[in-house]
Amino acid sequence: MINLSNYSCLLWDFDGVLMDSMPVRDEGFRHVLASYPQEQVAELMAYHRVNGGLSRYVKFRYFFEEIRKEPVTEEQVQGMATDFSVVMKRLLINKTLLINDSLDFVRRRYRDVPMHIVSGSDGVELNMICLSLDLAQYFVSIHGSPTPKTQLVREVLAANGYDPKRTVLIGDSINDYQAATANGIDFIGYNNAEFDHNGYNYIRSFSTIP
Repeated sequence: MINLSNYSCLLWDFDGVLMDSMPVRDEGFRHVLASYPQEQVAELMAYHRVNGGLSRYVKFRYFFEEIRKEPVTEEQVQGMATDFSVVMKRLLINKTLLINDSLDFVRRRYRDVPMHIVSGSDGVELNMICLSLDLAQYFVSIHGSPTPKTQLVREVLAANGYDPKRTVLIGDSINDYQAATANGIDFIGYNNAEFDHNGYNYIRSFSTIP
């Protein structure tokens, strides 16, 4: 059985781990890219679902540079990200989307061990959502894009003097695993059966975690 008491710091992904937000994220991409060919948007959606931990900035660049094979400026990416954020702020401030299995653990243990959010979601937007849903009180800090997740983890470790050997990232995407590995910390998968089936440390339900 996994025992999170062995760690002196817990880092959490947000989308898919603390909030079931993927359908809303899907809608945001479809809304922003509504004027482009549906087959190209479908290709972007497939990339988005596999790479849940990557930011919208990376995904919009991927859509133009890799799918459409055309250049895109930072101003264009920022404009699309802003339009995307409008949709997210309208739809994600919704307590029914919260994943209570993981959040019940957070509420139970946040006084015992420092916890931080490191997410591919936009950092300003994420802080606003967490404040609106009364989640911010449980976390020492909340971080998001456009800073890449690998860098976010590195900065949290350095700013707080955490020992990488006693720090773990809990996530649901391969990008979370890569960010953990790059920083020499442990990774535990959650809410993604691919991790469960492929030999990773995995939590099926936090109700089993002391």
